[in-house]
Amino acid sequence: MSRVAGFRTLLAALLVCGTAAPMIAGGEGGGSVESSKSPSYILVGFVGGFVSHNNPHHGPVMVAERLKQRSPKGTHIQVFENRHRREAYNTILRLLDRNKDGSLTSAEKGQAQIILFGQSWGASAAVTLANDLNRIGVPVLLTVQVDSVAKPWQHDSVIPENVAAAVNFYQPHGLVHGRPLIRAADDAKTQILGNYRFDYKQAPVKCEGMAWFDRTLMPDHMQSECDPNLWGRVETLVQERMQTDASDVAANPAQ
Repeated sequence: MSRVAGFRTLLAALLVCGTAAPMIAGGEGGGSVESSKSPSYILVGFVGGFVSHNNPHHGPVMVAERLKQRSPKGTHIQVFENRHRREAYNTILRLLDRNKDGSLTSAEKGQAQIILFGQSWGASAAVTLANDLNRIGVPVLLTVQVDSVAKPWQHDSVIPENVAAAVNFYQPHGLVHGRPLIRAADDAKTQILGNYRFDYKQAPVKCEGMAWFDRTLMPDHMQSECDPNLWGRVETLVQERMQTDASDVAANPAQ
């Protein structure tokens, strides 16, 4: 086993120690919808490592906070720790269940407008959640991976066929670094928007509020968590995908 593989396995073993509750990013333009009407969009983010779901210094949390002010009314935006993927899955099912009968009809599944994003282990969690939804026939508009690192039992390189579009951002340096390439399980169903490389050796980013562990052992990976340029692109991609989807629905109201 290589040093990197051993390090990742050790971190995965330690992961079971922590627990925390997810955040609902509420406010105007965002929040939980507890009526018989499904939210217009469901945006689910995952933080990496052992980061808390509400740590304001980390990209998924920062993006969620901005998007809740700029998303269509009724949008549900929630950030989870990467180890709480099952809770995220159950939240999505609850939100899609319009008649609250405990199961999803074909119509309820077809109305899903879901976007998943995350960093590090959180990015891999986003793809794994997309696979979970694929198994029950729920479509996903977009997945966004930032410096994606898979746990030993996960596969974050192949995007399942229920995902309409996917994008991957990565940096190549350090003990922990992101997956450089993702591909579609079915090119006819999933558009890979790109695999974009960031190099913090050439253009370093100053991060505030990061743990000494991150600063010492994986500074380049850490910078992908707070890079305002990178996360600004993530925010733009999410907004563009929602606008594109809204335009498609307006042009094809019978769908």
